[in-house]
Amino acid sequence: MTFQELQPKISAIVADTNTLRDEKLLSICQLLNAEIDYYNWVGFYFANHEAKTLHLGPYVGAETDHTVIPFGKGICGQVAESNANFVVPDVAAQDNYIACSFTVKSEIVVPLFVNGVNIGQIDIDSHVIDPFTEEDERFLEFVNQEVAKLF
Repeated sequence: MTFQELQPKISAIVADTNTLRDEKLLSICQLLNAEIDYYNWVGFYFANHEAKTLHLGPYVGAETDHTVIPFGKGICGQVAESNANFVVPDVAAQDNYIACSFTVKSEIVVPLFVNGVNIGQIDIDSHVIDPFTEEDERFLEFVNQEVAKLF
């Protein structure tokens, strides 16, 4: 399924008035994981700005010990501070990478803004080296614009 075909499905999940927010987020993770073959772990992290930490929200993929990440640590922690997308073509070449699993070869993290504030991010791990393109970035920005409507 193409990114353009997935967009209305994301919008429909967000618009469903009979589903709780975390269920919607999990449905988005499940959809992306099922439909994009190189999206092997899909999850959301949410910021606690007072504690300067990210907290794991709904996700699909291998279990992770990284349920709380300090701002600045790892790719997710860097995005919490930079407010910018971060694409890592090869995690082995990244100094500040927090290893989740030896199967993870690349990662993309896109911040989630609500009213101009970075409240979290979508995090995607792949078992493939360098699969992410600018199209992935634009699509995940769209996903987060839709998700922002839930807050």
